[in-house]
Amino acid sequence: MNKKIVASFITGTIILSSLGAMNVMADELCFVTGGPMGAYYAVGGAMTEVLNPLLGETELILESSGASRANLEMIEEGDAQLATVQNDVMYYAYTGTSLFDGEEPITNFSAVAGLYDETIQIVTCDESIQSVADLAGKTVSVGDNGSGVEFNAKQILEAYGLSFDDITPVNSSFGESAYGMEKGTIDAAFIVSGLPTTAIEELADSVQIGFVQLDEEHIATLQSEYDFYTEAIIPAGTYTGVDEDAVTVSVRATLVAANDVSEDVVYNLLKALFENKDSLAEKDAKFESMTAEEAVEGMSVSFHPGAKKYYEEQGITIE
Repeated sequence: MNKKIVASFITGTIILSSLGAMNVMADELCFVTGGPMGAYYAVGGAMTEVLNPLLGETELILESSGASRANLEMIEEGDAQLATVQNDVMYYAYTGTSLFDGEEPITNFSAVAGLYDETIQIVTCDESIQSVADLAGKTVSVGDNGSGVEFNAKQILEAYGLSFDDITPVNSSFGESAYGMEKGTIDAAFIVSGLPTTAIEELADSVQIGFVQLDEEHIATLQSEYDFYTEAIIPAGTYTGVDEDAVTVSVRATLVAANDVSEDVVYNLLKALFENKDSLAEKDAKFESMTAEEAVEGMSVSFHPGAKKYYEEQGITIE
C-alpha cells in the first residue's frame, strides 16, 4: 500500500513520519505549520514554492496547524510527518517535562535542521528596568498561559534567582503585551520570535522601547541547566529608536522528522534546502542567516539518519 508522508511545521522544528493506512500517493509530504498569519506558515510556504520543483517525486503539501505542541502531538498520532517546532518545546516533549509534564514522552521524531533563531526579547518602555533583576516587583507579560514563552520566562528569572512570585505575571499575546506597555499597564514583556517581530515594530513606532539584556555569567548559568539556549544579539537598528546591540539568548525554530521517514527522503530534502538557500531567502528573509554549521546547534534530541548523512558529507560532526 502506498504511504502518505505528512509534513508539519511547529514552533521551530521540522518532523517527518508515514501513514501506512492511507491509500495515497507515496510522494506527498503533508507539511503542517502554524497559523496562516504566523512565521511558520510563511516559512513553510517559501519551502513548498522553492523546493517542490526540485524534489523529483516528492511533493510538500502545506497545511496550517496549532504550532509546536500541536504539531508534535500530530507526529505522535501519525497525522503529520514534517513540522517546525521550537527546540525547547521539542525537548519538553521528548523528556515529558514542562509543557508535557505528567504526560508520556513523545520520542518518535528526530531533528533535521535548526532553521533560524527565535530570539527571546525582553521589551520594556520603563527606563528604570535595566536588568532582569529590575523586573522584581514589576508587572511582566510572560506569554500565553502554558506557552513555551511562559517557560522561557520562568527559566530566565530562575537564572537570576527570581520566580513568578517576585513579579506580577500577566498572560497575554504579543499584540496584547505591546498594547499594555504602550498604555503603561505592563512594565515589560517576554516576546519570543524571529527578528523583527511585528508587535515590537509597531510599539517602537509609537513609543521609545528598550531591551533588558542578559549578562555572560547568567547566560552560562542558564545554558548549564538548559542546553537548548544559544547566545544571541538583537542588532542595533532592528527596531526604531534602538541604536545599540542587545545581548540575549534564543531558542531555535527547528525542522524535525518522524523516525520512520526514509533516510533518502530526509537527506534529499535537506540537500535541496541548503543548495537553494538564496532562492528561499528571496521568499522569506529568515533563510538568509541559515547555515549547515549553525543548523546542528542547540539540538536536544538525536538527528534523523538522513540528516546525519548530509551533515557528515559537509564535514560537520554530529554528537
